Amino acid sequence: MSTTVDNHETAASHTETGIQASDPDIASASTAKPETPFRRFASEFLESPVATIALVMLAMIVLLALFAPLISPQDPYDLGQVDILDGRLPPGEQSASTGMTFWLGTDGAGRDMLSGILYGLRISLAVGVFSGFLAMTIGAAVGLIAAYAGGRIETLIMRVVDLQLSFPAILIALMLVAVMGKGIDKIIIALVVVQWAYYARTVRGSALVERQKEYVEAARCLNLSHSRILFHHILPNCLPPLIVVGTVQTAHAIALEATLSFLGVGLPQTEPSLGLLISNGFEYLLSGKYWISTFPGIALLLTIMSINLVGDQLRDVLNPRLRR
Repeated sequence: MSTTVDNHETAASHTETGIQASDPDIASASTAKPETPFRRFASEFLESPVATIALVMLAMIVLLALFAPLISPQDPYDLGQVDILDGRLPPGEQSASTGMTFWLGTDGAGRDMLSGILYGLRISLAVGVFSGFLAMTIGAAVGLIAAYAGGRIETLIMRVVDLQLSFPAILIALMLVAVMGKGIDKIIIALVVVQWAYYARTVRGSALVERQKEYVEAARCLNLSHSRILFHHILPNCLPPLIVVGTVQTAHAIALEATLSFLGVGLPQTEPSLGLLISNGFEYLLSGKYWISTFPGIALLLTIMSINLVGDQLRDVLNPRLRR
């Protein structure tokens, strides 16, 4: 009889010990923060060290461009601060008149290359981002209308898209800029015209899939307006591929603007971008004055490369087929 009692007491003590041992696990599980969609997205994005470095580099480039007037040694487009006698000085040389050190040298007009690159980054990023945003807005609206309307409207819109995509983007941009002339507004218009078709095709493909889903049928049964169904229900579910294409096309817009400026049909000398800075030093490359074109070219390369690497990682993270 006493043996039976002892066995029950031993079992009870083991049970209490097990409960006490599991208490920390239960407490840690209850205090653990829930995984939000943003936190999951951030953790998946930061899994790639290359994409993380590219994101940090892109953030630094954007900050340098935003605060260029505050951190640049001089305003390269203020004639009162530029001395023609300082033209084509190599990196590390000092100005004979002001004593300022030109860490990246000067161009043919005596402008500090470091300041010129910082100001050129502002213009290149502004043109690329603003033109990309306008092209995304127009292309997304056109693609949604084509997918939702269907029939002859979709056929007509997509034939126009196919026709535009059959021509090289640089050729269309060259013709438009040659007709409209130089200027930031002209460049933005040309970039919007050559880019909206990419967004339209992307959104149309995603919207065709979303149009067949039950929540769209439910919205129609509730007698919601077509615009509300398009922009409040279908469009949010088409954003992941749109974001990826927008990132890649922004880099493409910056490269395209630099190409136009390098060819002399882009921005004027009073509003030079990185492409125009490269063009200004192209004639001095064979004479050994490499810095006038090389340093703006490196800045352009790093900008486009960082945007493309971030876009590639966004594509992998936002792709549902690759999601674990």
